[in-house]
Amino acid sequence: MLSNRFGIVLATALAPAIWGTTYLVTTELLPPGRPLLAAVVRALPAGLVLVAITRRLPRGAWWWRALVLGALNIGAFFALLFVAAYRLPGGVAATIGAVQPLLAAGLSAGLLGERLSLRTVIAGAAGVAGVSLLVLRAGARLDGLGVAAAVGGAVVMATGVVLSKRWAAPAPLLAVTGWQLVAGGVLLLPVALLVEGPPPASLTGENLAGYGYLAIIGSAFAYALWFRGIRALSATDVTFLGLLSPLVATAAGWLVLGQELTLAQAAGGLVVLAALIVAQMRRPLSPATRRS
Repeated sequence: MLSNRFGIVLATALAPAIWGTTYLVTTELLPPGRPLLAAVVRALPAGLVLVAITRRLPRGAWWWRALVLGALNIGAFFALLFVAAYRLPGGVAATIGAVQPLLAAGLSAGLLGERLSLRTVIAGAAGVAGVSLLVLRAGARLDGLGVAAAVGGAVVMATGVVLSKRWAAPAPLLAVTGWQLVAGGVLLLPVALLVEGPPPASLTGENLAGYGYLAIIGSAFAYALWFRGIRALSATDVTFLGLLSPLVATAAGWLVLGQELTLAQAAGGLVVLAALIVAQMRRPLSPATRRS
């Protein structure tokens, strides 16, 4: 049982670790100034491929549920992330986003009946502190709209994870993943066209490689692992694993781009890892996973 749970946690953790490479891929491979286009490419093609492979469409209430979950987990989250990234330093946005585990824990207590333990609260606070050490810089400016967007992004993502747990889909995992990616991509497409205009007339090989990585690895593969984790683990556990994204992003910047890594950042990384470990300790698998 423990080894089974450990394997599921590791597989789920791979998703936010992959998302932590998004900044590196975006800055090094994609055309500049097109984050919403990147978001659409991440979501819509991958979702359409998964729907085509599984040949399953939503039924009954799952038409509107897939739309709601796709908006929360993909569409609204990416759009708010875009606003926060443009109006705030990355460290501020990441630090605000680190409150997701605490938000998910509170929502889980209200919507799923999960117990909100002191350990979870302490681990959540430690996660925020660790991420702030990892990415926050002195003198970072604050912007009201940017802060609101970052908070909104954390809220919609935490809500999406909790509702994904509450609404257990009868369809195969890849089909449900595809539905949400399509719904989020469709919602993002008009926003991207309105804000950024049509796609570039020509794309380089590096651009295509970057978009391919984001669509195949960053979405189809990573979101399948993420939603599988939501089915098997508690919503709070899953959102704690999201703290790996800023940790991997910082490590990638240091290893690949030669960015400076300070002692404070290293300490922050250790605090984040400690919070993750404490949050995952001694939690049983969900009943659905025990039956599988």
